[in-house]
Amino acid sequence: MRITRRYLTGGLAAAALLLALPAGNHAWAQTIAWTMATEYPATSMPGEGLRSFAANLAKESGGRVTVTPSFDASAGVKSADMVAAVRDGKVTAGDAFAGAMGKVDPLFLLSSLPFLAATNEDARKLYDRARPAYVARLNAEKQRLLYATPWPPSGIWAKAPITTPASLKGLAIRTYDATSTKVLGDAGAAAVNLSFADTMPKLTDGSVVGVLSSGDGGAGRKLWDFLPHFTEINYAVPLSLSSVNEAAYQALPPDLRAAVDRAAAATEVSQWRLLESRLAENYARMKANGVTITGNSQLSADLRALLAKSAGSAIAAWKTEAGAAAAALLP
Repeated sequence: MRITRRYLTGGLAAAALLLALPAGNHAWAQTIAWTMATEYPATSMPGEGLRSFAANLAKESGGRVTVTPSFDASAGVKSADMVAAVRDGKVTAGDAFAGAMGKVDPLFLLSSLPFLAATNEDARKLYDRARPAYVARLNAEKQRLLYATPWPPSGIWAKAPITTPASLKGLAIRTYDATSTKVLGDAGAAAVNLSFADTMPKLTDGSVVGVLSSGDGGAGRKLWDFLPHFTEINYAVPLSLSSVNEAAYQALPPDLRAAVDRAAAATEVSQWRLLESRLAENYARMKANGVTITGNSQLSADLRALLAKSAGSAIAAWKTEAGAAAAALLP
């Protein structure tokens, strides 16, 4: 009885002490669970980002904040609707292709404007210039930018190489934002803006026979099952942007907000580093699955001129729509 009373007394004393502490001093006793969604596969660059961020945050928070990623639009949210989903708390955090976010603000189309970034370094410089604007715009949507994920250069998946204006003319091709739809449409293709989730059924029924995407996106979706040729046109090195609901972030104690910031920064570093090796890895995987890769140098002069003309027109239209502040971010 003395032993029981002693343990009971000790337990009550410990509980009383815990309750007497300020809330921040025993926040460690709570585990915060976040959901984070993307429409892309786990093996894609954005999918790698979700997994890295979850691991980094578990480490930085000592397991006090857990992130459960969902891939392939399994949370029911595509990129075009991700800003609203994060803002409204349908998911705590999410990754979205920035081009699809153009329906929220044309600012987000910046990274996918055609032929602006010839190299990974160019793409990073463009992102660094634009990042404060992305932060401010997402803040207006009640969310916080976590990190950016770059995609390898966009090319064209098709049933045959696309090297001349004739091979592009009338091609029923999936594009990924309003700008690319205009560029390829003006160049003669039958272009339609589709999410990847909506693209796959159209490849199956044959109503789409071309896809504008990186080797990364195509490999993740196994586009070689339908389209065995990939033509490098080096259209853009576009971004996906990841954000978290601002209220969920602010609900954390200061040390856990700092942990989120560190995890996001580490993820961004690793995502840009991953880009350096990703192209070679994708090409090796594509070739192993029977894909014929046509190099950019094999594009005809006529096709280059046609794409350049279409791109110039699309960028001019974007400048007008996006406004002077966004236009000033162009190189």
